[in-house]
Amino acid sequence: MMKKDTLPPEKQMQQKEYNEYVKQVTPTYSLGGNMAKAFVVGGVICCIGQGIINLAKACGADEEMAPMWCTLGLIFFSVLLTGLNIYPTFAKWGGAGALVPITGFANSVAAPAIEFRGSEGNVFGCGAKIFTICGPVILYGIFTSWLLGVVYWVWGIF
Repeated sequence: MMKKDTLPPEKQMQQKEYNEYVKQVTPTYSLGGNMAKAFVVGGVICCIGQGIINLAKACGADEEMAPMWCTLGLIFFSVLLTGLNIYPTFAKWGGAGALVPITGFANSVAAPAIEFRGSEGNVFGCGAKIFTICGPVILYGIFTSWLLGVVYWVWGIF
């Protein structure tokens, strides 16, 4: 009785070499290490945000305005660091810790605009490509909010 899918020896050798090559080029990640980096980076961003809130309050902002200054400050610094090509390196190292907060969203808006402005100009580069990454997030966020609002409204009727 013949075995199914038996490869000739030269094909087996090619398959073995290919599998070894894939092992060499496939990056390996440490889940614990990635989680620790994300925790540290996210924590640093939150501490900076809290510092902005404290500074705003010290400068006379009330409880409602201080968080708004924090949001504006974090967005400003994220876009500035994206323009200086610092934030992408920071985000690559910190993973979700840098990409989940509002700073990551600001980076996702600014990065394509900066990248395509040089190659395609202001209108077709910056203007058309600015929402390539964050556009789906905005679209599905608004749609989900609308859908949940309808569900909440129907629930209130009953």
